[in-house]
Amino acid sequence: MREMVIDSIRVSLLNYSRIVILKEKDAERFLPIWIGQPEAEAIALTLQDMTPPRPMTHDLLHHLIGNLGGTIDHIVVSGLDQETFFAKIVMTASEKQISVDSRPSDALALAVRAEVPIFVEESVLDRAGVHMDAETGKAVVGDGEAKESSGNPPTEGEIERMSAFKDFIDTLDLDDIGDSGKEG
Repeated sequence: MREMVIDSIRVSLLNYSRIVILKEKDAERFLPIWIGQPEAEAIALTLQDMTPPRPMTHDLLHHLIGNLGGTIDHIVVSGLDQETFFAKIVMTASEKQISVDSRPSDALALAVRAEVPIFVEESVLDRAGVHMDAETGKAVVGDGEAKESSGNPPTEGEIERMSAFKDFIDTLDLDDIGDSGKEG
């Protein structure tokens, strides 16, 4: 597992989709994940230290966990199947560590509220991580070619989708990456 930080939340100018961009804490590898508008706003509000007048869903869940004696330890983006990312919220309750299946967007919204580490499985980064080409400033998926990860090799359909994903990432302006997030 690799520790990540939220570098930024972007909006695609092509279709106005939200993308959270995670950055490897001690390296220059990025993981873009498409998320919904409400989750993007929930993450952004917390990163910008803004408090809504009434608790949002993720605030409520965070307070419930705490009031019931639980603590969120960390979150993990744990898998990638075709175009869908999977995550786990790892918490301690009644002196037991438990792992709860989650969408990455919800796990990230809770992680920023609980101020806990964000991890991504190496196999996920191998398949969907993005490096920046120093000469062109463009995104390079993996090593520029489809490759096998420690899990299953990507299918032809996944390779085609990742190529489209790379083309999409190339349309983003990543020069100012990190300006909207906070380290932590």
